Amino acid sequence: MSDVRKKLPIGIEDFEKMYYDDFYYIDKTGLIKELMENWAEVNLFTRPRRFGKSLNMSMLEHFFSVEGDKSIFDGLKISKDKKLCEEYMGKFPVISLTLKNVEGLNFESARKSLKNTLGMEAWRLSALAESSRLTEEEKNSYKALTVVDDHGDFKMSDATMEKALLILTVLLEKHYGKKAVLLIDEYDVPLDKAFQYGYYDEMVSLI
Repeated sequence: MSDVRKKLPIGIEDFEKMYYDDFYYIDKTGLIKELMENWAEVNLFTRPRRFGKSLNMSMLEHFFSVEGDKSIFDGLKISKDKKLCEEYMGKFPVISLTLKNVEGLNFESARKSLKNTLGMEAWRLSALAESSRLTEEEKNSYKALTVVDDHGDFKMSDATMEKALLILTVLLEKHYGKKAVLLIDEYDVPLDKAFQYGYYDEMVSLI
């Protein structure tokens, strides 16, 4: 009997990393089928901390994304549902945000963190900058999300920041011909930090 053991995934939240770095994984891909069978435009996961929400979000990202590696689902429960996989796996543009770093001692600092979070995700979707399916005006609206200053911070205006997710979802749908999947993790962190440091009302309004 082999004495080779997999590693324990302590603190690992990236589904792809679980596969490539050979960590133990309890198969939760049945969640994908459950979501598709009980279809809703918006789903909210409110399990307690350390219940694997972030890992599940990463799993959903890799399953739906047009950029995903389908092979990482080989042998998992979802791979047995051939019809569902053919219809949904790797078929959608995905926006994946974690708001766990959107915090600060004051509202201005937290707002800058949110701009950087949105800007980094926009950077990842760089295919939009050269898309033949977008007009020059649409490409410019995308590029407005990705401009940085001399310090490396994203300098999008507040108005642009507030429309960032709308801009990205609309442009992704036009580029790929499929509606975008939007995943937001740690959505409560900015509000919790704002409550702690006394700018809750401003952050509620922004979020």
